[in-house]
Amino acid sequence: MTRSLYRSVGIASLIMMGSVFASRVMGLVREMVIAYAGGAGAMVDAYQVAFVLPEILNHIVASGFLSVTFIPLFSGYLARGDEDGAWRLATTLLTVFGGLLAALIVVAEIWCPQMVALVAPGLAGEAVMPAAVRMTRIILPAQLCFFAGGLFTAVQFARERFFIPALAPLIYNLGIICGGLTGIGAGGMDGFAWGVLGGAFAGNFLLQFWGARRAGLRLVPGGHWRHPDVGRYLRLTLPLMVGLSMMFSAEFFLKFFGSYLSRGAIASLNYGLRVMLMMVGLFGQAAGVAAFPYLVRLVSEGRMDEMNRLLDQTLRYLSLVLPFAVLLMALRCETVALLFERGRFDAEATALTAGILPYLMIGAVAFAAQTVVVRGFYARQNTLLPAIFGTLAVLVSIPLYILGLRLLGVAGVALALSLSAILQVGVLYAWWNRWSGNAGSGAVYRCYGRVLALSLVLFPLLEGATRGMRVLVGATTALDRLLVVFVVGSLFAGLMAAGGRLLGIEEIRWLWHRVRRRKRPQVS
Repeated sequence: MTRSLYRSVGIASLIMMGSVFASRVMGLVREMVIAYAGGAGAMVDAYQVAFVLPEILNHIVASGFLSVTFIPLFSGYLARGDEDGAWRLATTLLTVFGGLLAALIVVAEIWCPQMVALVAPGLAGEAVMPAAVRMTRIILPAQLCFFAGGLFTAVQFARERFFIPALAPLIYNLGIICGGLTGIGAGGMDGFAWGVLGGAFAGNFLLQFWGARRAGLRLVPGGHWRHPDVGRYLRLTLPLMVGLSMMFSAEFFLKFFGSYLSRGAIASLNYGLRVMLMMVGLFGQAAGVAAFPYLVRLVSEGRMDEMNRLLDQTLRYLSLVLPFAVLLMALRCETVALLFERGRFDAEATALTAGILPYLMIGAVAFAAQTVVVRGFYARQNTLLPAIFGTLAVLVSIPLYILGLRLLGVAGVALALSLSAILQVGVLYAWWNRWSGNAGSGAVYRCYGRVLALSLVLFPLLEGATRGMRVLVGATTALDRLLVVFVVGSLFAGLMAAGGRLLGIEEIRWLWHRVRRRKRPQVS
């Protein structure tokens, strides 16, 4: 049974890893198109600010958490053999909270200028403010698609079906790219905003509704706010609605504090964040999303020791984010130039974004680990503790943002984001170990200590090699930069393999054998 469970998690992880990798690649293509069209300029700042108010509404109804709040309730009905009750619950949540979201969207559309001025005060009175308001109004209705699609996706996850949900981000990003390409000739960013709405409708709503129907979804009459499980759902979801999660606070603070910097700072912060999140998504998001239904099952079966082993093993695997983050720090200029330097994204924009990237990479491992740690709490239907600790960590980090803004400018905002993420996930995991009686946390800490030590040794070696290669080949063309990446990447692979063997880091040796043998390892 244990081997079968791990095999199921492995297959699901492979599906989600492929999806996340493809969606991150599509996301990078999307950012490349945005960079080509707007560079690191004021209109890109306006486009990024246009997401803040919609994200706040999304956060208020906890659309992004439906898979972790809805699945335990829904699975409980299925476990009792009460499918009618499961579909009645789904219908109730869709109508009650979907109606609430629709009302909030109408209010936001009416008072959009005043609200945008509150979330990006540094833009007040500037020429880009009307564009930010206009694009916000275009993007706002997409939140209904995200909410309904989140519920339809959760239904499929509960049925342990992952393929169709895996397509949602691909279609969403494709919609943004197509919308942006159609509007490039007009010289504005409105096409990207329309692409957000179209991509959300096609990928997050229509496709997921079809997938949920294939999984057995039935929308039944009689959904009402007095449904007995609405209260339970609210108790699970309310902390997520009022709490400040890591990703939400990161997106919000980058734009809030970035609005006080020179135009283009928000755009550059966003480009750097997307590069970091691509790696985080590949390592962390895939593992967290795929493992969650199995964590829920282990909790329901009372197998807490096995649940902790699965969670700790996943966290140890995520320690590999550290050395890969160091690699991207060393290759920061090459990475940014190869990805974005074309069209209106010039050498100056490359220098600004590359200067930010190392500060964001400091927190990459925390973003990856957080996707797993919080799901341990969610699997036990505890959303309160992550919300409390997350909110406290965010509030404590506000002085860091202010100090970083004053001392280091745009780089200080990026550094504050990373330090906030490390603080939050560190406190969460320490509390999880105490709360769940996790006896295996020592191995996780030792693993991270060894990988961190290796990463600290790797950085000066890779930095020196990168600078030497730049001097040797010039690094002024794409071919030159690819050569630098190839040589430094090869050196990194060799040093990683040697370091894993020397320090006895099983996770690096596991990765090396997986790449060399090209097969998925057995997990015992």
